[in-house]
Amino acid sequence: MLNTLRSYCFYVGYIISLIIIGLLSLPLLFLPTGFSAPIILLWNRFVLFWLRVCCGITHKIHGDIKHLPSPCVIVANHQSPWETIFLQLQFYPLTTVLKRELLRIPFFGWGMRILKPIAIDRSNPVQALKQIKKTGVERLKEGQSVLIFPEGTRQPVDQLGNFTRSGADIAKAADVPIVVIAHDAGHYWMNKKILKNPGTVNVYVGDVISVGDKNTKQVMQDIQQWIDEVL
Repeated sequence: MLNTLRSYCFYVGYIISLIIIGLLSLPLLFLPTGFSAPIILLWNRFVLFWLRVCCGITHKIHGDIKHLPSPCVIVANHQSPWETIFLQLQFYPLTTVLKRELLRIPFFGWGMRILKPIAIDRSNPVQALKQIKKTGVERLKEGQSVLIFPEGTRQPVDQLGNFTRSGADIAKAADVPIVVIAHDAGHYWMNKKILKNPGTVNVYVGDVISVGDKNTKQVMQDIQQWIDEVL
């Protein structure tokens, strides 16, 4: 019962803050990204703070996350809304690969546009893969890291979906390293469920991977195996 009340309290603050940052983002769309993006990311900070206050959810990082190469391609498993909020804040400046429909959501989509994500049309997988690679390389050359969830959609806890090779393809084309992140956020902030479970999200930082002349499909298979073993 207490968890339910705390979860509803969290969403009250979550929704109100989302409306505020969404309205604020409208004039910010006309300003340089370097100025407006840090303002939008204040919402990410608030959500992580409010999650801790209301639901008792914190996080612990295993590994050195402060001295990673930048720009890079960040590859992570996808369980919960938590990891997107956390990783966008942790690795800024960063662009995220996401489905185009998210940009059409009132308030949320307005703020996301400022962060200049790589918004893809999932109904056309071939074109989406080409767009991810082309735009991803462009953003990396501009000095932004690229965040990609190779499973495509969020998966149940303790289950990994099939990993696409896009992350390794981008890294190879741009000649930048890959940073692998594994986490168990789905245990605490479950996808499409209101109830939150108090606890500590474990974030594991893998070795920095240089793709070089390696086979990109094999690289992603190795990444998937590492995440599976860690979790």
